[in-house]
Amino acid sequence: MKRLNSDDSLIVVRVKSTPQNVKESNENLFRSTWNLPQAAKHCGMSNKEMKLIFFEYLKYNYPDYEDRT
Repeated sequence: MKRLNSDDSLIVVRVKSTPQNVKESNENLFRSTWNLPQAAKHCGMSNKEMKLIFFEYLKYNYPDYEDRT
């Protein structure tokens, strides 16, 4: 998140990574409602960190849809 300081200088506020933020990001990536950079920014992580966490999430959360081919 970005905001202006009292002297109009730009301050970048780092988002604190919480279990709730990580859960929301993983679920939105899983449902394809967010892309990786958006999810990483929501958690305050780098893209690489978010990718590694999401791969771990995929190991334990299998697809919940039926393949109708």
